[in-house]
Parts: sequence; C-alpha cells; structure tokens
Amino acid sequence: MTVGHSVDDPSEDPHPAVRPTGGAPPRKVPRHVACVMDGNGRWAAQRSLPRTSGHRAAETTVIDVIEAARAAGVEWLSLYAFSTENWGRPSTEVDYLMHLVRRVVRKHAPLLHARGIRCRFLGASDPRIPPALARDVADLMTLTGDNSGMTLTVAFDHGGRRDIVEAARSLIRAGVPAEAVTEESFAAHLPFPDTPDVDLVIRTSGEQRISNFMLWQVAYAEWVFPPVLWPDFRAPHFLACLRTYRHRDRRFGGVVPQQNGAFRP
Repeated sequence: MTVGHSVDDPSEDPHPAVRPTGGAPPRKVPRHVACVMDGNGRWAAQRSLPRTSGHRAAETTVIDVIEAARAAGVEWLSLYAFSTENWGRPSTEVDYLMHLVRRVVRKHAPLLHARGIRCRFLGASDPRIPPALARDVADLMTLTGDNSGMTLTVAFDHGGRRDIVEAARSLIRAGVPAEAVTEESFAAHLPFPDTPDVDLVIRTSGEQRISNFMLWQVAYAEWVFPPVLWPDFRAPHFLACLRTYRHRDRRFGGVVPQQNGAFRP
C-alpha cells in the first residue's frame, strides 16, 4: 500500500475521524502511533553492506520520526526495536544490536529528556541482555519518568503473545475468579496498563505482517505499509502516513453515518 496525499498541514482534515467511543471527540491526529521498523537488512544488502550497516543507518530515522511525531501532536509513539524471536539471529548481529541500542540510549538521553519525552521499554527482561544496557535502560526510564510530553515506548525483547500469557498468569496469581475477568481487568495486568490502544501502525518496507507486535493493543488499529525501507524513512513519509490515517473510516465494528442520514457498513 502506498501512502501520500497533497495535504500540507496534518491538522487540516476535510474528513475527520469517526468518534471511537460515545461522546469522545474525533481525533485528526492518532493518539498512539506504533512503528514496525522493517527493512534494515534489505537496505544494507542493496548497497552490498553488512546487515549491521542497516541497523546503524536506522538511528537517524528513529530520531527523525520521534521529532516528527512530537511536532505533529502524537501523544504516544511505540517503536518495535527487537522481538523475542530476534534472539534467533546470528550472535554477531545480536551482539551488535545490543551495543548499538546502548550507544543510542546514552547519546540521545539528554535530547529526549530536554524534549519532555517520557521513555519506556516494553520487554527488556531477558537475562541475555547485557547488564550495562539494562542499567542504561533503567536510568533512562528513571530520568524521564516524570516528563509530561509524548510517551516513547521502545519494544525491546518484546513479544505480544508473551505479554498476554504473563497477564493471564498475573490474574491467576491474584486469585481473580474466571467469571470476574473482563477485557478491562485483563488489560490492567498487561505491562504499562495505562498505554492506550494503538490507533495507527506503520510497517515500513512493504511487508504486511503483525510479527507478534503489541497484539492486544493493535486490535482495532489502522495499518499503513509504505514501501520505503526504514533507514530511508523520514518525517515527510511519517506525515504522509498520518494523512492516510485521517482518510480512514474507523468503524470499530459499527457503521459510518452519511450526510444524507443513510449508513454505510
């Protein structure tokens, strides 16, 4: 799916979004955007470079997208950096990623804090994560924990199925009777339960898979699949995805009213 419209200002929307819940105002900018950062390896292969070069080039994109999301008024931004399945990659690549993430965290922590961004890491519990990286992640979350600007969640050592299983275990340990389990009570046992549902998922490189990413939170998300590889993805691409989102009819299982009073399924 390609993206892009000739709308210059993401706040000027001739087709506002459908109200997600009764009485809630329609949002022209998605509250929560999640990105599956796909295409680093292919970007490197196209240039006859090692895969690690693609990961290194992705750093510029990450900062560009964070700045673009914040400027556009996105309140929550989630980035899929490393999945539970990625541990199966060659050890040299995994080691490189661990060192790269630590360098990025240490390098950009002052900027993120200065921007008022609250940083979280979803996952990051595997004992194979180097202790130094684990400390830096914890320090960044502590440093930015009281910030009131955009919330940046980095899904690192993350798996959507694992989160659901852990939530079920938490409910069982809490002694919640089966009849008392609701969607709301279940969600309260997920990691960072204050995280709102994802409104828009952007997966770069044209691949169209969920890949075990925030499975509970993306239940009613809109998806956009720009063909550009992640290292080449920039703020204009991100804003084009936001414009595409604004032209979607979010029905949430219902129907969309038409101007003449009729309803379209």
